[in-house]
Amino acid sequence: MTTPDDQNSPRPDRTADGTGTDGTGTDGGGEEATQRLEQAVRAAESALIEFEIAVESFRIEVENFARLHEERLGPLHTRLEELDARIAEAVAARTGDPEDERRAADARALLAPMPGVSALFGDWMDADGMRADAVDMLTERPVRTPPRVRPGEEARKLFRELIRRCHPDLVTDEREQRRRAAFVSRVNQAYARGDAEELRRLSEEWEAGPPPPPGPLARAEELLARLEWLAGRKEMLAAFVRDLEAGAIGSMLRLAHDDPDGLLDEIAADLQRKIAEREQALARELAAGD
Repeated sequence: MTTPDDQNSPRPDRTADGTGTDGTGTDGGGEEATQRLEQAVRAAESALIEFEIAVESFRIEVENFARLHEERLGPLHTRLEELDARIAEAVAARTGDPEDERRAADARALLAPMPGVSALFGDWMDADGMRADAVDMLTERPVRTPPRVRPGEEARKLFRELIRRCHPDLVTDEREQRRRAAFVSRVNQAYARGDAEELRRLSEEWEAGPPPPPGPLARAEELLARLEWLAGRKEMLAAFVRDLEAGAIGSMLRLAHDDPDGLLDEIAADLQRKIAEREQALARELAAGD
């Protein structure tokens, strides 16, 4: 997987052809300099969209990996902890040693931690508001768990093509940006589920929607400000990616970027092996106590 930091955009102080963004060049013509600025802005916008697509793809994979990790491996971890507690309790019952009894109590306490507020409510919201699966739970609809960490190739292709057309950063009008942002939120949710059919429907909806209003010809100062904004947004996204990669889930996902679902299978197999070992150890302790 190409990491988002591999995507590059033109420097804000340099146009696509190397001319300074102050409009100076060999000819010094104001109209020609403005045209070069417009070209630089279009190039920077295009590069930023590609970068944002890579960032959002990576964010969704991290989120899906975390959710599937909890769904598939959580019960195995719980079983492993239960067996550890039962083994410790069997040892304590056999020896009567106060230290063994303390270890058993500690192991049993680990099975029922007191949830914090963030654990209870934090995952119901994301940057786009109420999560789709939270809405499903509140309305008693079945929660739509992603079938895999990385959406299928068809969904990925549809997602990229659609985002390139409807991204809010392609326009400067605030009302149109809000309309596009709301639409992109729906696109992101469909992509997170790997729902290619929904993405096709959203693509048709976008094509049938109102075209963006044409904007006036930007002045050189406005173009320069636009380049600065694009560069600042890319830096913000790069910092966001660094935080994702530094997290436990992001680190695991980067290590297995070719087959993240396979990594979950490997971890599950290792946990099942440990569970079998603990079950044998518990059987030995129970037999020794009889």
